[in-house]
Amino acid sequence: MKTFHDLQEGVYDPNIFKAIFLAGGPGSGKSYVVRRTTGGTGLKIVNSDDAFEHMLTKAGLSLKMIPKELEPREVVRKRAKDITVDKHTNYVEGRLGMVIDGTGKNADKILRSKGQLDALGYDTYMIFVNTSLDVALERNADRPRSIDEKLVVQSWKEVQSNIGLFSNMFRQGFIVVDNNNAKEDVLKGVWKRVQGLLRKKVTNPRAKNWIAMELAKKRR
Repeated sequence: MKTFHDLQEGVYDPNIFKAIFLAGGPGSGKSYVVRRTTGGTGLKIVNSDDAFEHMLTKAGLSLKMIPKELEPREVVRKRAKDITVDKHTNYVEGRLGMVIDGTGKNADKILRSKGQLDALGYDTYMIFVNTSLDVALERNADRPRSIDEKLVVQSWKEVQSNIGLFSNMFRQGFIVVDNNNAKEDVLKGVWKRVQGLLRKKVTNPRAKNWIAMELAKKRR
């Protein structure tokens, strides 16, 4: 017997076949922006950092990423990534709407993931959270889990170098948020744009066929 929760997932989910990629380096404020611009939409968050931080604390390891804890920390990191991959797989199987959180420094990885989702019938978008390097360094230093400044600089440069590629990749679904000092009206504007994208009806034939088959199963 299917539970009420089962009936609300998959084909009945309001944001089915929608995926928003999130890009921005360490200290860009991605978590804050995603809460303010996608909160209340029911989109599933795919982010290994949440599991990683929880598991680090549970294991008694420092969130400051100190060098002497590298070996046990990498064990925890792998477990967190495995858990996140399993969640992502389950969401995709149900064709649920997702926010896929990442830095965006590996454009090829995002391109592959986008291509896989496109092939399944998803509409894919990106929110690119942009800050100056100075702001990114300051915020990284203030975070509970901070990383080495050299890594912040390297990641920031890599992410910045991909912005043109992401713009071409996502086209009308590419949203840039200047988060150096994001004003309320900026975030409201992004929220409205996200709502507009989510309200669009599914048009991809693959998505329509999947929905039709799932509805047919439920009528049996």
